[in-house]
Amino acid sequence: MESNLKTDFERMVMEQKSTIYSVCYMFVETRAETDDLFQEVLINLWNGYEKFRGEANFRSWVYRVSMNTCISYKRKKRVKTIPLDIAPDVINGDSTESRQSAQLRQRISLLEPVDRAIVLLWLENMSYDEIAAIVGISVRAVGVRLVRIKEKLKSF
Repeated sequence: MESNLKTDFERMVMEQKSTIYSVCYMFVETRAETDDLFQEVLINLWNGYEKFRGEANFRSWVYRVSMNTCISYKRKKRVKTIPLDIAPDVINGDSTESRQSAQLRQRISLLEPVDRAIVLLWLENMSYDEIAAIVGISVRAVGVRLVRIKEKLKSF
């Protein structure tokens, strides 16, 4: 049975790895930190995998564990650091779209962790219901916060 659990977990990681990595990428500044945080999320997912009862949407559960891990990481790491390298080369080229994506990422990184999580989920085309379930707030609060977040992003 342990082998079956491991196989199921490995399949889940393959299906969800880009989602997990995207969440991690939004919370840190360097590729090394993103990779470390990704590993931390995988550990937390593995530790909770047997306990997942399927009462929630599986994708929502993965997002929630990923977000909580990243938020906890940021809380623990309140010490200011100076990044030694440039942001990961996720966006290639010098196109206008690449520059705009980089600007958006920079602006999102200035938001508080919960607001960052909300906008990231919204950018992933999740419904307000899904966002509310993951973040732990009401659907109405999601709508209100997204309006405020959009205004903040415009002002940065």
